[in-house]
Amino acid sequence: MITSIDTNVLLDVLIPNEKFYAAAVGAIEDAMRAGSLVVCDMVYAELCIHFPSQRECDGFLESNEIRVEPLTREAHFLASRIWRKYHRQGGRRNRILADFLIGAHAQVQATRLVSRDRGFYSRLFPSLSLIDPSIGS
Repeated sequence: MITSIDTNVLLDVLIPNEKFYAAAVGAIEDAMRAGSLVVCDMVYAELCIHFPSQRECDGFLESNEIRVEPLTREAHFLASRIWRKYHRQGGRRNRILADFLIGAHAQVQATRLVSRDRGFYSRLFPSLSLIDPSIGS
């Protein structure tokens, strides 16, 4: 099983977020026991903002056995279709980046996604298996 991790869950651990830290760590540990952990290159870019150097960001990911995986062309195409449908239905997000690409990556290249943004992903990526560590927090 391949589990993709959204930026918000990693930041709950990294910063840490008092409210979500324990749940985020628990979800990541459960996912690690079930298989491998990945982030897409968009999550990597968002995560790098919080480190003084690339080496330190890479060290954080490596120490947590999380690999960075670029999006495939199939995932990019899926993100574009979901964004187009969302926009035609009155969606207000004017950019395709980040959340649409993260969701498409998880759906195409992983088995499931760990994220606290379950409303967005469950509505726009209904076939994506989601784990929300904040449920019950």
